[in-house]
Amino acid sequence: MKKIFVFTVALFAAGFVQAQTQFITKGKIEFERRTNVHRLYLSDENMGSFVEMMKKSIPQFRSDFFDLVFTENKTIYKPGKDSDLPKRMGFFGQPPASENNVFMDLLNKTGVSQKQVYEKQFLIADSLPQFEWKIQSETRTIAGFECRKALTKVCDSVVVVAFYTEEIIPGGGPESFNGLPGMILGIAIPRLYTTWFATKLELTGATDEDKITAPQKGKKASMKEMTTTINTGIKDWGEKYRDRAIWLSTL
Repeated sequence: MKKIFVFTVALFAAGFVQAQTQFITKGKIEFERRTNVHRLYLSDENMGSFVEMMKKSIPQFRSDFFDLVFTENKTIYKPGKDSDLPKRMGFFGQPPASENNVFMDLLNKTGVSQKQVYEKQFLIADSLPQFEWKIQSETRTIAGFECRKALTKVCDSVVVVAFYTEEIIPGGGPESFNGLPGMILGIAIPRLYTTWFATKLELTGATDEDKITAPQKGKKASMKEMTTTINTGIKDWGEKYRDRAIWLSTL
């Protein structure tokens, strides 16, 4: 009789814990994108005194904020509140990916991206990128959610570190990152000296969900055509800076 009682209590406790676990399918996530500007743009020792002069005039770190509004099958990622630096950075102009507007249809695996690359705005409609994720055992807490680590690569060789939570059902994330068993709340790309981390989650209503629509402005182009334009426009910058611009623009 005692064993039956203990077993019943255990089942009740397990059911209670499961009932307390919330699996979120709708909401808005704020992401802070933080970039080490000095390492990304001012790491060329061959530029001599110019580099030191620019480092004194530009803060080392830049933060930009983006909002990701999502339902179970669709997401829209776009600029949020004002960054802590002016949008333009003098000599460097508009940093790539600062005004990205990325729509993802997770059910049909398609997406539309509006990308501002320096002075040009592109509109790219295509299937969602397919990432080969390797899930790790490491975990960390982001915005109150326990997240598991995963690794992949973009542009063949650029390592991406992600952290996702299974408590938020849609397998989306910032920019066009997708394909994990839950929402991506953290991204780090060491070779771009940039991280994206969620700062908070808000539950949304019908008004917010109506905003999950594909962008329509910009020159229609394929990713290959956009990359060719970047190559042509900054061919004199040197291979290192050209590659970083392409990596940022194609996320």
